[in-house]
Parts: sequence; C-alpha cells; structure tokens
Amino acid sequence: MPASEATQPKAQTMEVPSAEEIKEQPKPVEKMTVEEPVSMRGGGAGGLCCGLASTAAARRVEDDRMKRDGYPTVIPGVRNNASLSSLDKAQTLTEKIVQRYSLGLPQDKIVKSGDYVTLSPHKCMTHDNSWPVASKFMSIGATKVHDPSQIVCTLDHDVQNKSETNLKKYQQIETFAKQQGIPFFPAGHGIGHQVMIEEGYAWPGSVTVASDSHSNMYGGVGCLGTPIVRTDAASIWATGRTWWQIPPVAKCHLMGVLPAGVTGKDIIVALCGLFNNDEVLNHAIEFTGSEETMRSLPVDERLAIANMTTEWGALSGLFPIDSVLLSWLRYKATTAAMYESGTGSKDRFSHEIIENLTNNPLKADPGATYSKSLFLDLSTLSPYVSGPNSVKVATPLRDLEAQKINIQKAYLVSCTNSRASDIAAAAKVFTEAAKTGASPKIAPNVELYIAAASLAEQHTAEEAGDWGILLEAGAKPLPSGCGPCIGLGTGLLEAGEVGISASNRNFKGRMGSPDAKAYLASPEVVAASALNGYISGPGFYETPEGVTKVILGEGTGNVEADKATSIEEALAKVISEADFLVDNAQSSLFGEAEEATTKKDGAGLTEIVAGFPEKVRGEIVFCDADNLNTDAIYPGKYTYQDGVSIEKMAEVCMENYDKEFGSVIREGDILVSGFNFGCGSSREQAATAILASKIPLVVSGSFGNIFSRNSINNALLGLEVPRLVEGLRKQFSGEAKALTRRTGWTFEWDVSRSEITVQEGEGGAKWTQAVGQMPPNVQEIIARGGLEKWVKAEIGL
Repeated sequence: MPASEATQPKAQTMEVPSAEEIKEQPKPVEKMTVEEPVSMRGGGAGGLCCGLASTAAARRVEDDRMKRDGYPTVIPGVRNNASLSSLDKAQTLTEKIVQRYSLGLPQDKIVKSGDYVTLSPHKCMTHDNSWPVASKFMSIGATKVHDPSQIVCTLDHDVQNKSETNLKKYQQIETFAKQQGIPFFPAGHGIGHQVMIEEGYAWPGSVTVASDSHSNMYGGVGCLGTPIVRTDAASIWATGRTWWQIPPVAKCHLMGVLPAGVTGKDIIVALCGLFNNDEVLNHAIEFTGSEETMRSLPVDERLAIANMTTEWGALSGLFPIDSVLLSWLRYKATTAAMYESGTGSKDRFSHEIIENLTNNPLKADPGATYSKSLFLDLSTLSPYVSGPNSVKVATPLRDLEAQKINIQKAYLVSCTNSRASDIAAAAKVFTEAAKTGASPKIAPNVELYIAAASLAEQHTAEEAGDWGILLEAGAKPLPSGCGPCIGLGTGLLEAGEVGISASNRNFKGRMGSPDAKAYLASPEVVAASALNGYISGPGFYETPEGVTKVILGEGTGNVEADKATSIEEALAKVISEADFLVDNAQSSLFGEAEEATTKKDGAGLTEIVAGFPEKVRGEIVFCDADNLNTDAIYPGKYTYQDGVSIEKMAEVCMENYDKEFGSVIREGDILVSGFNFGCGSSREQAATAILASKIPLVVSGSFGNIFSRNSINNALLGLEVPRLVEGLRKQFSGEAKALTRRTGWTFEWDVSRSEITVQEGEGGAKWTQAVGQMPPNVQEIIARGGLEKWVKAEIGL
C-alpha cells in the first residue's frame, strides 16, 4: 500500500553520540487495525514492509485469561481508531522512545501501543549473519549503505570454526564492512550484544535493533533494544529505516532488595518460570521499582535480566534511566577518556553527552497506560534453576540440590552472564571452598567451560586474578563468542549428559544433543555445581526470617494503589471506547453487518492479486506442543552454514522436536501446532525450512513475533486459530502421544471470503469460522516469493 507523498513535519530526535541529522523525509506509515475474531498475520504498513497482528495476538492471550477469570474482553483495535482523550496523551517510556525515532508522523501525533511506525533506529547490529544480510542487500540492487554510522558488524557466533568456508565468510564480511565504512569487530573481540553495550552503541533513550533475538539486552542500559530479522536489516542498510508495530507495554514492578546470595539471574529465571502462561508474550516490558530497589540492581544484573526477557516471551525489557545507570555511564566516560581503545568509544561515552542525559531525564508519564502490571518481591526470592530443557520450568535451588543431580558439563559463557563481575562471582566460589579446606578443583568427570562476553571483560577478569582462579580450578577457556550457548564449537552436550549453564536458552538440543538435559542458573550456582559434581549452590544464601514463599502476582503489589489504578483505568477505557463509538459509529454499528450481507451475495470479497491462491487446502498434520521454538524447528548447528540446500533444510526440519517429522508429512500438508509457535531466535531458516518441506501454511494458537516477521518476509503463510488447536487436543487426548500426527482432518482457507473450513475427519463435524482479511500488499509480497523478491520487482530489477 503506497503511503501519501505529502510533506510531513520532521520527527523529534534525541541527541545521541555520533548521530547524524536525518536529511531525507520518508513517507508516512499507513496504519491498520485488527478487529477480526481470529487473527491473520498481515496488514499494511507502507514502504517496503507489511504489518503483523502481533499486538492482537498478545491481546488475545490476555482476553483468554480475562474470560477465564470472568471479565469481559476489550474491543480489539480501539487504540488505533479512538481519538485521543486527555487521559490517552500520557506515554510509557517505551512509547516516548519510539516517538523520538519515528519518521513521518502527522503533526501532534502521539504514538501509542498498537500503532505502526516507520523507525529510523539509532544503531543496527548484525553478526555472523552479516553476509546473508549483505547478500540480500546486494540482491535488491543496493550498492551503498544508507548511513554506515548507523550499522555495526560483529563476528561472534561461530568463532571456533576455522574451516576454509567459515574463514572465507568472515573475510567477506570484513571486506564489505570496510568498503562501506561500517564499524567492524572481528572474531574474538566479543559477543555482539556486549560490544554494543561496552562501546556505547546501545545508548540510553534510543531505539537500537539487531538481527538477533537477544537485542532485548540493551534495555539494561535504558535503551529500547528489540530484535529484527535479516530482511529487515537489509532494509535498514539500504534505507536507514524499517517498520515496527508498538507492542502492548507491560510493567514489571520490583519490590524490596535481594537477599545475599541471590542475583539478577535468579530474578529472570524466576520470572520466566513463575509467570509461565504467556503473560508477557509479544509485550514490551518496563521494569520499575523504588529508588532503594533499583539502587540494589547494578547494570550488570540489569543486563542479565533484560537479556532473558527474550525467553520470557517479550520483545524488549527496559530498565529506567536512573542514578545507577548514570553513575555507570560516568565511569565508562572516565575510563574511555583515560585509555585509547582505538574504537572511538570516548566519542560516544563523553561527560557532555551524559550531562545532557542527566539534565533531560526521559521517563514514563504519570498515568501512562500499561496493558498489564506484574510484581515480584525481591526480598522473598531465593536462588532458582531453570529446566531441564525449558525456561518455563523454574525450581528453587534447594529442591534440586536435595536430589543431587549429577552433571557432566558446566558453562560460564554467553552475553547473559560472562562479564567480569560474573567471572568474579564464580571465582569466589572456589576461593571460599579453599578457605574451608575443600579442594578448589572442579569435580572429577565434570568439564567447566568459560568464555568471557568480550575480550575487554576477559582482560578485566585476568587483571583481577579471577580468570586465573578458574583456570587453576581446571576450567577450559574458550574464545570470546557464543560457542556452546548456540550449539557451536567445543564442549557440546552429548546424549545422556546433564549440563548447567549461565547462558540464556536451554531448549532441547540447543546446546548439543536433543537427548541431553540442560539447566540454567547464576554463575555462582554453575561454579558450585562444577565444584561439587551435582546441581548445588555455594551456600551464600540463607532464607530470611519469615519468608516462606515467593511473593509475586498481578498489579503493583500495593493493594490500595492497584484498586485506585483499576478505577482510573476503567474510567479511561470507558472514555476511550465512547470516543471510538462516536467517531466510528457508522462503520462500527453497520459495517460488519453490511460486510456479512455482501459476502453472502458474493460481493465485497477480498481482492486476490495475481499469483496468490484464492484457496489453500490440505490435510492437517498436528505437532501438539506449545512453545515449539526455532531451535526445535531448525537446529542451531545448521544456522550459520550458508550453503545448506533446500533438500537438506527439509531433511533437518523439526530435527530437535521429532526426528520422524520428515517421514510423516506429505507435500501440501497444513501444519498445526500449539501456542507461541516459533518462539526463540531470529533465524529465518525456521520459516524457510518449513517451506522447504513443502508445507505452505502453518496454523497455531499464537505465534512468536519474530517468527511472524520471518514468515511473511519469506512467503510462508500463517493463521492463528486457537479453536482448532483446542479441538485437535480434545479429539486425540485419549490416544497414545505422537509428536507429529496425521489427523485425517482437512483445513481449507478461503482467502477471498476470509474464512476457514475444517472437516474433522471422514464423517466428523464440519465447521466454518471467519478470519482476518489478507491485505493485497501482503498477498503481493508472498505471491512474489517474499520481501526480497518483492523489493527487486518494485525497483525494476
């Protein structure tokens, strides 16, 4: 859908280090609303991009919960259509930051959750996927990166791979970056996300994106970090901008102070495991708390928490720009001025820029609307362990410790928890053990692997003596990079082994064999487990007097405040919905009935563009699993092998979920799975491997947001039909469990009529349900084989 060519007022921008004034005024974004009872991933966002109904999906999760609790559901789409009342002008911190980096906004437009915007992010990072991004960039006919200072390239994922193929790819990336004038960090320098933090690229109050799912980590320094996919990155390289739909914003209120021996890693492991019903799925999270609470959480702990909001299901995890962060920034500015890094960090970390940030604080407005609020009392938290093989399972350490679960491998690696402070915490476990007379050595038959988040962090740990303590204990050092965390290189889990890691993701098969078990914990617990040979802690934690359980829940934890907020929000909702009904009375009251009538008469159907099917029909193959993640769909060990054939992709599709998947499916099948399908990493191959298996359509209860973007960008169709998932589960509940099941049911999507028909096997029930319209612009992208081919066609290549 082409947007208006009208000249728009220049968007507000925030003064950030090394930023250049945007000279070219882009076209404004054409917004869409999502009001269908069953969501289709699609919509119009103008420019090179198509819209996604991720906000609608997140709303439906909340609506389902409200239905179960006896509450009425909120009218979907109200936010985009309602005129702004005075109560609606207050913005969350997320909305304020997005406002500053949105282009082409109408005058006086205040962006809110649900709005589609054209973003010009402050920075965009790519890593080992830089060459595939460059290939996409060049294939669409682009020759010069729009703004080289906006881009950062790091090499971090497969750094142990010294094969000719990998070294050639690394050389291609470095050559391209230097030719284009893009800041480049070679293999061994550090994990990309850590580089973005320590080099000052992820700046407080900015929008900074990366073609990697753990971009959320930037929220630890008050930067709105969110993931994009490779095709989006190519668009930013070429144009300096991409599209984004502002997600619903959830507030996570932290209370109290952590007891001794409890860490930021324990906070996020507990949040993932205790709020494990998709409460924050596809949300932006803002962490809040009293000054005392926030002062107790240093930046390194915030980075670990923000990093794993990805595993919690969120699109970002934002901490406030407060005194703790400002003190950290001033320290960075001082050290950058004292020591020449050769990377220009002193220009980004300057006291002048930090003073400007101090004098112009950015924070949420009083009365800002949040889609939900959750709270956690830190003073009641104890050490927690995630797993095995799921972040949605979190167990108090004391319970697992009593079971004496033997381990074979332990890992102090990843961008989550391998900074100098984490290495120091692990080293302390061994030094304290030595004080008691115990041998400060790793237990027999256990291997401990360590890799710093960056070379700078390793040097700090070496100077402090902590790195040496771990080596003396028997740890095996690895180069700074992702390595075992993504299932690459030395030290992977073998079949039957148990491992415990300070990293962020323990999906089945992620760190090695699908037949291994992986747990996640803090650096202290990982070190203690390596020392003792079984999952255990260092004994630093003592249960505070009177604490019998973790206190957490919905709201802020303050009963009176929550009651007052509920009344205020109820009033705001009534006013907003009244505005909507008055402003849109004709379309709201008569449009739906008229549409139903015209469709019955054969008119008013969705226009089908050339090359797009009017109907999609096939037999249903059911993978009965919620949270079927991208590692399960396309194993990480293949992700950075750029030359994998279509046949090979089909062969390994779902390998970490069901090795028999390929022998069960047939060409043209409709794949149906559970809720939060495609959660996890940003790898595009999760979508393209399904296409390689000749499956044209995936139906689920809900989708992970990144998978949604990848699907449309790569021409894979998707529909959210919760009723179908529940129906299949009910039908086959009494039969033996099958990971991949041929159901005998058929599914037909009539695209022109925007409805689906399900035949529940021969002689079974047959039912029809409305779904959202497939907009012509999205049809066009899919009909042409994806966004990359669509762009080429649009520019005449």
